[in-house]
Amino acid sequence: MKLDRYELKAGNNLTTFEFISEGPKGQIPKLIQFTPTNYKDLYNLAFGDKNSETEQIDDIVISNNGDSELVLATVVATLYAFTDKYPDTLVYATGSTKARTRLYRMGISKYFGDAQSDFEIFGQIHNEWEPFAKGTDYEAFVVKRKLFNFEV
Repeated sequence: MKLDRYELKAGNNLTTFEFISEGPKGQIPKLIQFTPTNYKDLYNLAFGDKNSETEQIDDIVISNNGDSELVLATVVATLYAFTDKYPDTLVYATGSTKARTRLYRMGISKYFGDAQSDFEIFGQIHNEWEPFAKGTDYEAFVVKRKLFNFEV
């Protein structure tokens, strides 16, 4: 999927990424982290503003920098990079608020046609997982990179 996005600075193992959001509120450092969970091959995708004091993710602050499409496209670019390096992993994501989870769902829905050629996408509703369907109010998401089998 080719979308305009911000330039990324990646950590050595491609589990941490940084970029700068640019908009009416100025330059805002952002941080994305893929963190292992207690489940084998399941990583949590965490994203938000980079707190200048703690150097950690602040996923509660609302930047409203007018560049949400670029920001989400940049997060998706890290998902491609991470799953290129770790193709057998599952990536779990949910918003820190219902509104953010809704924003993620809207982003997935908008680019679902392109994304489903590269990823298996699942949504969680009432503690059950199902293949992602547009228009469903999911609580969380899991994606897995599709592995291509070229048979002759």
